[in-house]
Amino acid sequence: MEIVKNIDMIDLCLYLKKEKILILADTHIGYEEALNKQGVLIPRFQFKEIIERLEKVLKKTAKLHKIIINGDIKHEFGTISEQEWRHTLRLLDFLSRHCDEIILIKGNHDTILGPIAKKRNIKILDTYKINDILIIHGHKIIDKGELKGIKTVIIGHEHPAVSVHEGARQELFKCFLKGKWEKYTLIVQPSFNLVTEGTDVAKEELLSPFLQQDLSEFHVYIVADKLYDFGRLKKLE
Repeated sequence: MEIVKNIDMIDLCLYLKKEKILILADTHIGYEEALNKQGVLIPRFQFKEIIERLEKVLKKTAKLHKIIINGDIKHEFGTISEQEWRHTLRLLDFLSRHCDEIILIKGNHDTILGPIAKKRNIKILDTYKINDILIIHGHKIIDKGELKGIKTVIIGHEHPAVSVHEGARQELFKCFLKGKWEKYTLIVQPSFNLVTEGTDVAKEELLSPFLQQDLSEFHVYIVADKLYDFGRLKKLE
């Protein structure tokens, strides 16, 4: 499903068709280990499911020129856990077999990402610009000079989700958001963290400075068994 011209949503990813670039965000590798350390007993299933889900996404694209991970590939702030070392490298190796180049956008959880990236000779950037599209994690506002010539800004960080009600039943779904930030089209993509659905953007306090505004006119695309266009957020509130 196309979200703006030349940009498709494929499951939890964005696909720039003309440039043959796939974008995913917020895998948070190592999240289960972090929960285990806090005493939350959760099986470590996420990595296997990430790979299986990505395999399905990759079958729907042409041979990719680039894969961009838009921040927070790993979870721990100040360390690299044993799970993060193993699974992050395995994820990068898997993705490298499906593209010519991997680019890592630095997220707020990526304070100690350098040693992992260096092992695979992968660039870590604060932003990535392609034609009139700017890709940034979304945890901080960028310098206005970097927005010259830009029409569309793509962020992650927020892990957007919405609640859908059916009678007394309520279920939270990951979603894409599309709206405006200043004069730019803003696309917020859901997290590829498969342990949690994310933040209910209609009810919870939001973190990204790009989303410190009225979101009622933002368009919502729910990710479930397929993508569903749910219209404006105000209809779900």
